[in-house]
Amino acid sequence: MDTKTKLIDDLLNLAFAEDIGDGDHTTLSTIPADEMGKSQLIIKEDGIIAGVEMGIKVLHKVDPSIQVTVNIQDGTPVRKGDIVFVAEGPVRSLLIAERTMLNIMQRMSGVATMTARYQKELEGLHTKVLDTRKTTPGMRILEKEAVKLGGGKNHRIGLFDMILIKDNHIDFAGGIEKAIDRAKDYCKATGRDLKIEVETRSLDDIRRVLVHGGVDRIMFDNFTPELTKEAVKLVNGQCETESSGGITIENLRAYGEAGVDYISVGALTHSVKSLDMSFKAV
Repeated sequence: MDTKTKLIDDLLNLAFAEDIGDGDHTTLSTIPADEMGKSQLIIKEDGIIAGVEMGIKVLHKVDPSIQVTVNIQDGTPVRKGDIVFVAEGPVRSLLIAERTMLNIMQRMSGVATMTARYQKELEGLHTKVLDTRKTTPGMRILEKEAVKLGGGKNHRIGLFDMILIKDNHIDFAGGIEKAIDRAKDYCKATGRDLKIEVETRSLDDIRRVLVHGGVDRIMFDNFTPELTKEAVKLVNGQCETESSGGITIENLRAYGEAGVDYISVGALTHSVKSLDMSFKAV
């Protein structure tokens, strides 16, 4: 089992443990075991649908016999009243899976919808919006998948798949150059092929990084759009560039027009409103 599959499996096990406990006694007491039925997933507000595959996975984890007919695929714009899919099978199973399925799909769709809104602000530019590690504990893999479905790009998944030297690392290491050298030495000693990104706080920091070399991307932390434009000219394509810190939907376009390759936005996952939808009996 790969890491992604295991994380999703662990998430679903925990979700069902906290929701079902020793049984859905309402359903068990009111619905006969052999009762068959059909429910449809109905969209209640406009947005981007995400989590269709996960929704089916939840249904099948409860009961593999449930049959699902999909009308709308992941990453598709939806409008109020759209029916994403219809599920048919034992009524008990449909009712037991309902809340966990909706929680995941509503959250993922909210992230995808938010991402699409941010990326639309960058229309016509080469700049891509990135997510961050400011995610819901346990749901990072799904939220980052939702960012992609909304048209954005993933930054690193966690602390393990990229080296990002931030201000605290630099300060504790004794400077930018030392931090970069230690990161490169570590990768060589451990046989890891990891991209290295370094956070900069001024144009002077950027000059030091460029002179020293050895990084794949430079992050401009809390720069203004005007200073970002200078920074992009200074880097002049020698490595990738990223803006981060203090960026909102209102000033996003200005940062994109400054010429950066990426803009990381924590709000894609930490300030999201779930997309409203319901799972109703036909």
